Amino acid sequence: MAPKPGVIPLGPLGVGEIFGGAFSTLGRYGKQLLAVGAALYGGALLVVGAAVAVAYSAVSDHLDRLFALNGDEDPASRDLVPVLIAFGVVALLAILSMVVASAVVYSAVPAVLQEAVLGRPTTFSVVWRRAWARMPAVVGALLLTGLITMVPMLLAVGALTAGIIGAVAMDSDGSVALVLAGVVCFLGFVPVATWLWVKFSLAPSAVVLEDQGPVASLRRSATLMRGAWWRVFGVTLLAGVLAAVASYVIQIPFTFLGMFTGMIGSVGLGEDPSPAAILTAMSGYLVLMLLGQLVSQLVVAVFPPLVTGLLYVDRRIRTENLGPVLAEAAAVPPQYTA
Repeated sequence: MAPKPGVIPLGPLGVGEIFGGAFSTLGRYGKQLLAVGAALYGGALLVVGAAVAVAYSAVSDHLDRLFALNGDEDPASRDLVPVLIAFGVVALLAILSMVVASAVVYSAVPAVLQEAVLGRPTTFSVVWRRAWARMPAVVGALLLTGLITMVPMLLAVGALTAGIIGAVAMDSDGSVALVLAGVVCFLGFVPVATWLWVKFSLAPSAVVLEDQGPVASLRRSATLMRGAWWRVFGVTLLAGVLAAVASYVIQIPFTFLGMFTGMIGSVGLGEDPSPAAILTAMSGYLVLMLLGQLVSQLVVAVFPPLVTGLLYVDRRIRTENLGPVLAEAAAVPPQYTA
């Protein structure tokens, strides 16, 4: 029997041991993981909320004029352009905030998992410092993976679009052939994108656990993935499905409570309410929906990376005999200051 100082035995892992290790890590180190996630995603929501408030105060007059238009009136550019610019900036800020938050969480999960595998305690401050230090490299690895997988997806969409456009411009016989050709190309490129995404899925773990750079982590992931693509794909897909189901179940009570508060708030609205009155009436609904999204996002952001990190450990145990090294490291007290 392989030794088990932490959440997994230090030998080749079965699927049950991988998921059991992920749930055990959540049970033992959930405070550290969820605290990091809550701080980051909660901070991102606060930043976006403040940006929305600033944007609304800057263009409230333009919004009032846009809402006052009749159905047959076209909006004036002097009102429409400032609104689009203001909320376009808000959308860009929201994307950047979520990218940074997700990257730090992706960095925190392997940092916690390393101590969980060795059976050693850790603290929020230690996890935070290590995750923040590796965040730029994790962002680079995720961006490179996204760009690489985006190429076949763009080719797939382009082929399908070209087939549809060509079908519109040709006669009925040729149009069917072009659409079929576009569909075949689309179905051919999508598996390539999926294959690339899985091939590089271990890169964030390599960034944190081996202090690799973005490019080196992608090469490391590809090396560890040899001969195990289908297994990693199946386990990762199952983890994603479980996280999605849990996220949906978590959001159900928040959705019902939000709809109830929204119905109560909308009772006092007149026939021609202002944007401020609409926002005030729907504030309870928006707050509850944001809370539900925050809680469900924590599950989606933490559980699949935990499973991926354990797959990384399993691949190293199987291909590099990492088990004895981990067993030796588990006997050494952690060298950190809280």
